[in-house]
Amino acid sequence: METPQALRAVDQGEIPVRKYEYDDGTVIVADFGGVGDDPSVDVVGRTAIVVGDDEQVEFGVPPEATDVSMNGGVLTIDAR
Repeated sequence: METPQALRAVDQGEIPVRKYEYDDGTVIVADFGGVGDDPSVDVVGRTAIVVGDDEQVEFGVPPEATDVSMNGGVLTIDAR
């Protein structure tokens, strides 16, 4: 699974984005904890929208993804 372009772009700033490869799949993690008090993610169709305070990031959910979630400001895209 490739890291979505919009997440690669935010990795250049204060939001670290990491990709982990496992035997049974891939997980992409982005720490939005520094963006507002309680960042959230909504998935509409195949588009994910991360919102925190005045920041908003939209990206296409990779076709292999089985779950997109946010917990404690950490976005996880799971393809396992």
